[in-house]
Amino acid sequence: MGAYPLLIWIDRCRTLILAAALGLPLYVIGMLYLWNAPETTRIGYAPEQPVPFSHALHAGELGLDCRYCHTTVETAAFAAIPPTETCMNCHSIIGKDDVTQSSLLAPVYNSARSSPAQSIEWVKVHNLPDYVFFDHSAHVTRGVSCVSCHGRVDQMDVVTQVEPLTMAWCLDCHRNPDPHLRPAELATDLDWEPGEDRAVLGARVREENNINPSTDCSTCHR
Repeated sequence: MGAYPLLIWIDRCRTLILAAALGLPLYVIGMLYLWNAPETTRIGYAPEQPVPFSHALHAGELGLDCRYCHTTVETAAFAAIPPTETCMNCHSIIGKDDVTQSSLLAPVYNSARSSPAQSIEWVKVHNLPDYVFFDHSAHVTRGVSCVSCHGRVDQMDVVTQVEPLTMAWCLDCHRNPDPHLRPAELATDLDWEPGEDRAVLGARVREENNINPSTDCSTCHR
């Protein structure tokens, strides 16, 4: 009689083990899918901005250098968002008397007239978690172009996230940076194309500038 409950227990355990054996792979597959899904990585994220600023017009057609607005990208960890004064350098004249443009630019003019100054509340597109440290200057000054992380922004009417910006994605580049390296003075030249294989050029740039990206956890998690 004493063995009967034991057999029942073993039978139940066998059922649980079978369920776990079947369920665990499905769970892992589901987690991997969610980990890389656009909803998780934010690929395609393109929030509506308070002003319909077109990078395709400004950086593409007009040829404004990224650094004209993002002034700290070569000197600081963050790429500065331009204050209204930067916009008004041009728009105190351009578009002011155009009824259509004047309506679209109303938030800019309102910001410029406000006292005390009320900055335009731009919506951040590429937003890393608080526990991640990323230094723009460390990348741009070593020849990593804006294109590598942000894509061809000069062709975007609405800035859209095109890369996952995950830890695995960053590590792939740190382990093999050559395809993403170019002469540092060309980092903000978004339509630049090399006259040779990118990896070959990048390998030469890496060697000449002694570039050795770290894969240590403390590099990004401080």
